Amino acid sequence: MALCTPDWLLERIALGELSPDALADARARLEREPHGRARLARLEADSAQTLARHPPEDFAREVARRARTADVQRESAARDPGWHGLSMGLPVAASLVLLMLSAQPERVAGPPALVPARVELMEETVGIKGDARLLVYRQHDGSTELLADRTRARRGDLLQLSYLAGGRRYGTVVSVDGRGAVTLHHPTTLVGSTRLQKGDAVSLAHAYELDDAPAFERFFFVTSDSPIDVGLVLESARKLARQPTEASTRPLPLPGTLAQTSFTLEKVP
Repeated sequence: MALCTPDWLLERIALGELSPDALADARARLEREPHGRARLARLEADSAQTLARHPPEDFAREVARRARTADVQRESAARDPGWHGLSMGLPVAASLVLLMLSAQPERVAGPPALVPARVELMEETVGIKGDARLLVYRQHDGSTELLADRTRARRGDLLQLSYLAGGRRYGTVVSVDGRGAVTLHHPTTLVGSTRLQKGDAVSLAHAYELDDAPAFERFFFVTSDSPIDVGLVLESARKLARQPTEASTRPLPLPGTLAQTSFTLEKVP
């Protein structure tokens, strides 16, 4: 049976995020596939609609407004140590700003919806111990929400992924869904650098809009102190994705030298 272009590679073709030779080869193989050209056209149309719904000029205004709001909060807290109204921890505030730099928000009216510092991130850690983890945000009704593991989500939800390296030097992010699809989020290509940035949360380059895949969307953050073989991680994700009853709970079948955390969204109609 002929192999079709995987979804993650189709996205790279649409974005032009391949070397000229690799892009030409990928497009040629796509042209030979049944419905290959139609798949690419649908993806490009969806991307255009997403950009139309999230204009960059609105995003720039929203970043400036939220930054001013954060300054006012810090000044109020400094004047009154007992003030606890809508304060945010520094890592969460930094993550929110980074989120806004990567995902264009809907138009917002009135005061911003702030992310509560008390949101608790639940995660599964396998292998090497550490604090590396994913932060998942959702744009909804003009607000930005930091999600907890096993939050309910639905088709059309716009997500922004960020990571905390937690002292790890290298990492990659992939996801699997209830339909068995595997998506590469970081790096954006098989040959991209897996080097992580230190310090505060770092947002990935692109926001991610959920499709109609059923049951769940699960994100894996695989880390190491040495460069990571992205192809190995993708193949492990594909193996797990072929077992739908286990893909939402079991870890990736990876060597013990690699650590991993996961974050799952439960899909609802």
